Amino acid sequence: MNIEATGNQFDTRELRNVLGSFGTGVTVVTTVGASGERIGLTANSFSSVSLDPPIVLWSLGKKSSNLPVFHESGRFVINVLGVDQLHLSNQFAKPADDRFAGVECKTGLGGLPVIHGCAANIECETISAQEVGDHILFLGKIVGYTHAKKDTLLFCNGAYARAAEV
Repeated sequence: MNIEATGNQFDTRELRNVLGSFGTGVTVVTTVGASGERIGLTANSFSSVSLDPPIVLWSLGKKSSNLPVFHESGRFVINVLGVDQLHLSNQFAKPADDRFAGVECKTGLGGLPVIHGCAANIECETISAQEVGDHILFLGKIVGYTHAKKDTLLFCNGAYARAAEV
């Protein structure tokens, strides 16, 4: 069944389904608050922007309780999850007193938590935070990274997936 819609009014659930047909990687974005508290959340709104200079972006809903910490920190880490880390995606997506409980991390630049065992860790300095619709877009200059050759966790059509070579 094909569904078509045009104009200015879209069904929100249907639009989410349309946008969800574009598969994305799954990340946990981390930072540290002024008093040293570690903050982390699951996000699939991540993208490369530029190689020269090296810049990435991710977005966070304007209603997120974590938004002030990401604004104040001026730094963030994109932790690209491997297929074997699906449990971390769920752990960082739900409210909890300590989302980092049982998670092995090293301390990265600026004291930020870098999650161990990821497909990639990308440490960034925030260069811009811009309000766009119901989200804030964070642009970050890459200041360090690690990479491991492993299968990355994907999310597409409302479900977790893994890539298959074609």
